[in-house]
Amino acid sequence: MTTEPFDISSWPPSLTPIQLEALTLYATTYALSHGLLYLLPGPQPAIPSAAIHAPFSLFPSPFPRKLFETGKRIQRTYNVLYARIAMDEEFLDRVMGTKTGVGKVDDFIGQLWTGWKQLRDEGLAQHLHLGLFRSDYLLHALSNQPLSIKQVEFNTISVSFACLSQRISELHRYLLSSTQYYNCSPQLKPENLPPNRTISGLAEGLAVGHKAYNVQGSRILFVVQPGERNVFDQRWLEYELLEQHSILIIRQTFEELAHSAIVDPHTYILRVSCSTDIHPSGSIEISTVYYRAGYMPNEYPTPAHYATRFLLERSKAIKCPTIALQLAGGKKVQEVLAQPGVLERFLRDEKRYGKDGIFSEHEVNELRSTFMAMWGLDVGEDLLTADYDSISSGKEGFGLLKARNDAHALVLKPQREGGGNNVYKEAIPAFLNSLPPQERQAWIAMELIIPPEGTGNYLIRAGTIQAESQAAVKADVVSELGIFGYALFGGESREVKEKEVGWLVRTKGKDSDEGGVATGFSVLDSLLLVDS
Repeated sequence: MTTEPFDISSWPPSLTPIQLEALTLYATTYALSHGLLYLLPGPQPAIPSAAIHAPFSLFPSPFPRKLFETGKRIQRTYNVLYARIAMDEEFLDRVMGTKTGVGKVDDFIGQLWTGWKQLRDEGLAQHLHLGLFRSDYLLHALSNQPLSIKQVEFNTISVSFACLSQRISELHRYLLSSTQYYNCSPQLKPENLPPNRTISGLAEGLAVGHKAYNVQGSRILFVVQPGERNVFDQRWLEYELLEQHSILIIRQTFEELAHSAIVDPHTYILRVSCSTDIHPSGSIEISTVYYRAGYMPNEYPTPAHYATRFLLERSKAIKCPTIALQLAGGKKVQEVLAQPGVLERFLRDEKRYGKDGIFSEHEVNELRSTFMAMWGLDVGEDLLTADYDSISSGKEGFGLLKARNDAHALVLKPQREGGGNNVYKEAIPAFLNSLPPQERQAWIAMELIIPPEGTGNYLIRAGTIQAESQAAVKADVVSELGIFGYALFGGESREVKEKEVGWLVRTKGKDSDEGGVATGFSVLDSLLLVDS
């Protein structure tokens, strides 16, 4: 007996007003009781005294089971791919450096690359890299073709919302167990809500780095942003590290580390000074530096901030990520990977990686199938008025002219993380007119992913002390799937130890182009696996 494919546009199921109010109360009180929290907006006191629940969806969002399994499967290929990119200095110099790459036109990238190059010339004290990764996807729906997943981006620094994503997954399971969602849909059953263990998975990744450092009494340093509202997403990792791995952490900002971080000039051991009231020795040896900050230019307002980053990089501590791995996550690298033969360089080259290190043609093609078309904007001013039809791909001028002509179906991306940085569709021509020619190399054009139409959900956002919380608001939505992984790699063997470790879903109103939760565009969500 065959089952009819699930119609994603039929979501969410219908509820009566009384059912909706009851579910909203169940959900918000569960969120507040189980640490699905943000600190309040505004300046943060030294000791927090109030919090609100993070924004979330009332229902899990439908997602094709086979495509979810595909995303989990290829994460392990992506883990190895980006590890190998980070170890390929020649490739990163060419693509991201200040001589031929993005670094010559993007000051932020240029500063990071220049500091990394100087440290390489001096001789790096630590050759191991640690990465906590997240690969983000949208469903792609073309007429008369089956649904597919297409990659939005691959994140190599400060991947967030892993812990709160586990909590929202547990919230939806709780609603199903406690209310059966009032039997509003036969799809809502336990076997369609996949388990999510991102807290233990990412903590395991950090513990792998800590254990590779192998010094008793050392701790993991969390480099954090001042006034961080999303602190609970980080604290759950801290608790897991202590409870399951007996590893302690210390949290400091770049500003604090400028005064507290010391690298021994002979051993390159990184120590963070502290009061003897906190630690008897007055300093703590650091095994692993975990960045939840440092991915945006505004986090380096002075040369001293860059100096602090390079001081940490100079040390013997294992960095998550290294500057090399942060550069590997640049959008320009994503674009170059889509060019013919580049994936084969990293995944199919037996001379580089040996017979046991190469991936099958099928595995490479499966990963490549998640790419959208991408190209760079680095073109010459003299071809701005050239005839579009006379220019073929790869010639000077093609990228910019194609972006102008196809703007309605594109997004422009800079080398930035964190949301709110992209330029979309109708806004592209005016932006291109204002973009100095020397800055074009820092941007890529990417064809827009076309998500399925008609999917909805109820979105719940908390208010503040001054304003009451919103009720659940029904909206047409788009959901983005993120798959997490970790990798420890480098050293003499250049071996990559990696694992796929969980997932998240972020859901936004369909009229919003951006997708960040912390930036206010999206809510946290979880999966309802369906057969499509």
